[in-house]
Amino acid sequence: MSLHKNQPKGLFLLFFVEMWERFSYYGMRSLLVLYMVKYLMFTTEKSGQIYGWYTGMVYFTPILGGYIADRYLGRRKSIIVGGTLMALGHFAMAFSPLPFFFSALILLIMGNGFFKPNISTVVGSLYEQNDPRRDAGFTIFYMGINLGAFFSPLVCGTLGEKIGWHYGFGAAGVGMVLGLVMYLWGQHALLGDKGMKPTNPGGKLYVPFVLVGIVLAFLIASAFQFSGYDIKGMIPRYAYVLLAVAVLTGLIYSYASKHEKSTLTAVEKQRMAVIFIMVFFTIFFWSAFEQAGSSLTLFADRETNRVISLFGWTWEMPASYFQSINPLLIFIMAPFFSKMWIKMAETGTEPSSPVKFATGLGLLAVGFVVMIAGAAMYQQSGPVSVMWLIGAYFFHTLGELCLSPVGLSLVTKLAPVQFGSLMMGVWLMSSFAANFVGGFFAGNYDAMNHTLFYMVPTGTAAGAAVLLLLITPKLKKWMHGIH
Repeated sequence: MSLHKNQPKGLFLLFFVEMWERFSYYGMRSLLVLYMVKYLMFTTEKSGQIYGWYTGMVYFTPILGGYIADRYLGRRKSIIVGGTLMALGHFAMAFSPLPFFFSALILLIMGNGFFKPNISTVVGSLYEQNDPRRDAGFTIFYMGINLGAFFSPLVCGTLGEKIGWHYGFGAAGVGMVLGLVMYLWGQHALLGDKGMKPTNPGGKLYVPFVLVGIVLAFLIASAFQFSGYDIKGMIPRYAYVLLAVAVLTGLIYSYASKHEKSTLTAVEKQRMAVIFIMVFFTIFFWSAFEQAGSSLTLFADRETNRVISLFGWTWEMPASYFQSINPLLIFIMAPFFSKMWIKMAETGTEPSSPVKFATGLGLLAVGFVVMIAGAAMYQQSGPVSVMWLIGAYFFHTLGELCLSPVGLSLVTKLAPVQFGSLMMGVWLMSSFAANFVGGFFAGNYDAMNHTLFYMVPTGTAAGAAVLLLLITPKLKKWMHGIH
């Protein structure tokens, strides 16, 4: 079966829009830690914490954007708002003064909150509840994400590391504008009325302004503290923030279950409970996986032999190029995974989503075993071959393909329609907690023995995989027939 056979036409519009949005995000991400360490002269600890703050908040604000889309704006208008804010943020990164740097990060965080949960939910709305094309469609969509993620470090990384940092950031802004223009051009013809209206309208109009104001106040206060180098004073604050997120998650679940306008059945409530449980396990995955933009980039910059010599020609690969390995592998292997799931479904052998998740966590752990060996080799003989990082990224990519597109599809199948974008925001919130944890952990890179450093994500990923397998029978029961 062809991967794209009989897929909705709107899927391919969303594919290219998401491709350009991810080009902008990963192009900027590929330079962020290197820019802070080499240009802004921040310490590794400070850079890791800012990286964790930024990438964490990027995945926290989708719960806000999902709520506003479901109740007030609708998904399609929210995508436009988000794309505009992100374009402004990327262009702000093209200016040198430090206030522009933190202002840009805030614009990107807020823009992603409106964009990310809603474009994924619009993809889900293209399919009926039990449409067998859904998982394959999300895999195609995921290929768009990774096509943009592959090219962006090559383009933005080359401009940033070889010509000037701000040229690289400016190129990311151009990518976001191209995605926004493409969306505005094709949305009405290819998407029809999908996602135009709020799915659960109502509520006080001042509520979204209050919510946005609270998040902005937190972001601005955090930026001022980072600018003042008051890092130690921030750590307890972030501990409270993570606790607040856990409370907020419970409140959201309670609201979605008891709201007077909802008609949730006992089955729907249990399916939503499965979403929250899977969110918990994805934190273990992404906190380790997102070392790609921090500790693994530093490993590439400092501990990897990046000099390539051929027929008297010598070239040193920029460290940012290594972030193209994962999306390149995904783009190559995603069609095989999609066909594999379809083939297994036809023969009745397809594993359930929780088993796929556990497999992804196990493969991630194997990738970090490779990094333990690579770090040990560096300690013995100096800079190591690029093959160590390539090997780690290979296993990480296999794990990602078992977890991430499957998770996006799972949320759209389990979430009640009136809370679709909100639940997608909850799903993405796992990356918020994961990036905070991963960023603060990466800040210890210079202080820890690197073989010991990579043992930590190995153990947490493997332990989470085993625990998830143990509770899979209960989760399958609560999914009530959703595979």
